[in-house]
Amino acid sequence: MSEAKTTQSVQSGEARSSAIMAAGTLVSRFLGFAKTWMLGAALGLGSTVNDTFINANNLPNLIFLLVAGGVFNAVLVPQIIKASKAPDRGADYLSRLLTLAVLVLLALTALVTLAAPLVIDLTTQGYSEQQKALAVTFALWCLPQIFFYGLYALLTQVLNAHGAFGPAMWAPILNNLVAIAGLGLFIWILGANITNPHTLDNWGPTQTFLLAGFSTFGVVAQTAILLIPVFRLRLGLRPRFGWRGVGLGQAAKLSVWTLATAAVGQLAFLYIMRIATIPGAERLRLDNAGDRAAAAVLPGNAVLEVASQLYLLPHSIIALSLATVLFNRMTRASQDGNKAELRDALSHGLRTMAVATVFGALALFALAGPLGMFFSGGEPQDGVMLAQTLTILALSTPFLSANFMMSRVFYANEDARTPLYVQLWLAVIYVVGAFFIQFLPVGQIIYAIAILYTLGNILSVVISVVFLRRLLGHLDGPRIANSYIRMGYAGLGSAVAGAIALWLLGSYRADGFAWSSRPAALVTVIVVGPVMLLAYLVLLRVFHVTELRDLLRPLMSRLGRGGPAPVSGEVEPTTAARATVSDDTGLIPRISGEFDAASYRAGPAVAPQRSTQPSTNEPDAPKTYLPEEDEPSTAQGSRFRPAVPLPGRRTYQGDAGRNPYFPAPRNRRK
Repeated sequence: MSEAKTTQSVQSGEARSSAIMAAGTLVSRFLGFAKTWMLGAALGLGSTVNDTFINANNLPNLIFLLVAGGVFNAVLVPQIIKASKAPDRGADYLSRLLTLAVLVLLALTALVTLAAPLVIDLTTQGYSEQQKALAVTFALWCLPQIFFYGLYALLTQVLNAHGAFGPAMWAPILNNLVAIAGLGLFIWILGANITNPHTLDNWGPTQTFLLAGFSTFGVVAQTAILLIPVFRLRLGLRPRFGWRGVGLGQAAKLSVWTLATAAVGQLAFLYIMRIATIPGAERLRLDNAGDRAAAAVLPGNAVLEVASQLYLLPHSIIALSLATVLFNRMTRASQDGNKAELRDALSHGLRTMAVATVFGALALFALAGPLGMFFSGGEPQDGVMLAQTLTILALSTPFLSANFMMSRVFYANEDARTPLYVQLWLAVIYVVGAFFIQFLPVGQIIYAIAILYTLGNILSVVISVVFLRRLLGHLDGPRIANSYIRMGYAGLGSAVAGAIALWLLGSYRADGFAWSSRPAALVTVIVVGPVMLLAYLVLLRVFHVTELRDLLRPLMSRLGRGGPAPVSGEVEPTTAARATVSDDTGLIPRISGEFDAASYRAGPAVAPQRSTQPSTNEPDAPKTYLPEEDEPSTAQGSRFRPAVPLPGRRTYQGDAGRNPYFPAPRNRRK
């Protein structure tokens, strides 16, 4: 087969894989919002029970990320991908690694679950004994998810290392379906909150089982279904002990900066979420005192959770995907020492991404009212509180995505220290801000936290720019600013068109159509959203925003309508997996505690480097896992930092499958 045909075949396969992954992500997020809607219907958005459950259900993912998430992404990923290159496809190595990881996960999960009362005390503030008892009950049901999150991450990496990317992106769909089934049974058997209020006083074991039990069953199902494609790999995985020579200790030393970045971010987030529990506790006190009117206007952490899921939508769909594609180009430029190309890739990413995030921010801002009513659970006052929180968060969406894109430059330059410095600055801002927020009037705490996150998003860009200027000299500022200004004009015009459409539908009146029911709110979004989008697209052409074509070209290519042309010089990724980079940086702000399966994907591929190792075609040449990773030139330093290799570069690099610490089965029988 000719080289051209081979390349075309590879690109076609990658396009199909990308389409499958993108489709899985979109379906999963759609079902995630359906689950959020049903949770609001079952418990009410502004209820104490909902606040308590969300706090407990977020704990497993947050604790896993704090204690083990960084280790899994920064340390185990390189080891798994290296092992997959061995003649036995890493069967022996992976068996030992999985055995060790499963034992550690079991011990961690058991320890945290037994300490559930202490965990609740550390992550909540002001809970009454009754509310604390329910929180502990929820935690006992939910904390076992830690084990399955960890196992899911491991199985995902095993599949990714062997070229199977689709299953891990579709598995969360099963998770959402199971949780939705539990919520459906809850509403069918026990009634929706608006007709049959569910409070601490009438809460029972059946309600806990249908809510927290099915939430955990969903995580179990999400993990269990990955065993099917793993078994199909026919690796012969089984429990194996003896871990000397695995190389995890040295890999962990080399990834200390990445691990510290993840830990700092999660600790800051946990402290903020502790402050966010104060309004829910006060609402319960007011309810018990008979002041229902005052309790009804106190937004709790359930409001913040739903608002954050909506606010993160443009970032998670557009910015993450675009950053993943452009990371290949950034990495090549960094390895070539080409700062101009690296700067151009960053500029292109910031400008192209903004086409979607600017519109997403203004659309969420304009449609906050109908969206709030739709997810309110049927209570207009809850919808108002959600809408107010969303309007605060929405306009900072472009800054969140911009900071994420900027962080890609540091990782492309194999610099894990600078993201830690950025994280530390943000952590100080958030912790100090949250400390003072707790002394505000209770009704203002959630709104103040939303303001804190918005300011943090803006400041994160400022901080990142300072560090990037040291690296790149300048950031193509005039060109970026010019594009953002023209997109801003188009976005403002779109917002005006949306405001007029909302006014015609009576959305600015308390008795208007959008506030009459949740279906009416959904109809409003469906009608007004396309109006805003059409106005935006027209105005982008009027203001000559050429970045729109750059954003649509890869999408049209995936749909088979735009040809295979890459974006602005972007080269299609190769089939070689990059072992040392993960999609999840751990950078604050992580507003939502919702589990994001995309955090555990394998890192983007990069073009293979020319290796100084002898050719493997020679009979005496050693067949190492990733020979090019021993080249010191790939760990480039700069004037401000020494050359530090990435995780996994100083572990065993001898003959694949012949680690002396792992005796072959035939040798052991002798």
